[in-house]
Amino acid sequence: MIETLFGYAPAVKNKNEGKKGSSFQDSLPQYVKIIDQKKSQNLSILLKALNVTTEEVSDALQEGNELPSELIQTLLKMAPTSEEELKLRLYSGELSRLGPADRFLKVLVEIPFAFRRLETLLLMCTLEEETSTLKESFKVLEVACTELQKSRLFLKLLEAVLKTGNRMNDGTFRGGAQAFKLDTLLKLSDVKGIDGKTTLLLFVVQEIIRSEGIRAARAARESQSFSSIKSEDLNEDSSQESDEHFRSIGLQVVSGLGNQLENVKKAAVLDADGLTGMVSKLGRAFIKARDFLNSEMKDVDEENGFHQTLKSFVQNAEADAMSLLEEENRIMALVKSTADYFHGTAGKDEGLRLFVIVRDFLIILDKVCKEVKNAPRKPIGTSGKEESADTPTHTRKTIPADARQQLSSAISDKRMDSSSSDDDDD
Repeated sequence: MIETLFGYAPAVKNKNEGKKGSSFQDSLPQYVKIIDQKKSQNLSILLKALNVTTEEVSDALQEGNELPSELIQTLLKMAPTSEEELKLRLYSGELSRLGPADRFLKVLVEIPFAFRRLETLLLMCTLEEETSTLKESFKVLEVACTELQKSRLFLKLLEAVLKTGNRMNDGTFRGGAQAFKLDTLLKLSDVKGIDGKTTLLLFVVQEIIRSEGIRAARAARESQSFSSIKSEDLNEDSSQESDEHFRSIGLQVVSGLGNQLENVKKAAVLDADGLTGMVSKLGRAFIKARDFLNSEMKDVDEENGFHQTLKSFVQNAEADAMSLLEEENRIMALVKSTADYFHGTAGKDEGLRLFVIVRDFLIILDKVCKEVKNAPRKPIGTSGKEESADTPTHTRKTIPADARQQLSSAISDKRMDSSSSDDDDD
């Protein structure tokens, strides 16, 4: 071996070695190539990686056995062209002369409607999981709609913002606004007072935390959870220490709004078009499977394993498919009605955008609550005494004229049909 490999070889010997090398190459199996070389290579790698045999796939197509969804999806992508399928069908030589991928596809194309069967098998193995995912998303949307419309604290914040905006715009045609777009909530931190620090949202939070604290303390006292709270502490003229105590409790209540609207935050990341598209995709796939059963598979022996499996699947899945479609219509109508509840007549894409706005507002609100918690409490007004949202117009000094102008553009110009209550404890 050493002499052969490393020894000096005369020219004649080199020629002989060339012949030997040539004969070695000739001894390698020469496969008949039918399908695209790249497709053949990828398919061979996949079959080896998943450790799936041709017999297993063939049995699944004939008996309706389950196959890995990854394998089915890849096989559908690598389906032979019409020309390749014809060549595979016409090939009459020995199967051993075909490469692994060609040999695999040769077996598949001999099975009637092999790739239609694969499409049906894919639906069978993915329908349950995808339906479950859709139902979970619909449930999140339903609960999110309920949370938004039933959250007393969220509506209280909206009321406080509306009252503050109307007070700021008092005397103008915008001063009697009946409602405002929720986009306005995202602008409250941009409106600052004379001190350059107090934002409109900070002002609103500071105004409602005391009333929320008193409300929470009263509820706790009535349920005897806080037996240490005295009835005189619930009076407006309570001591400074009790006042701070109420504000602390109220701040905890306001800070917890994000937890109350947890599903709203989850709904904000959902894609309405994606959900609708998935429902439509599953519906089309089911109709295609049903038509396949009633047309191409109609002439197949009903005792055939695949025929029986497909028939049973169609019968059981039809009710689920119809139910899913009805659920989608119901939930999307609920989302739209929720958007209408807050925005009047909402636009086409207003529904899920509503949740995005509220989620972003909750992030801003959380930052403001932390700011209130960490900063020492200071009187907002110039008189050294805190002003409330119901302070008479002639005593307001916290919001500059330019700030009024900034908010004016965000408030709707709809007039109030009737006056709202000024009781902050409701």
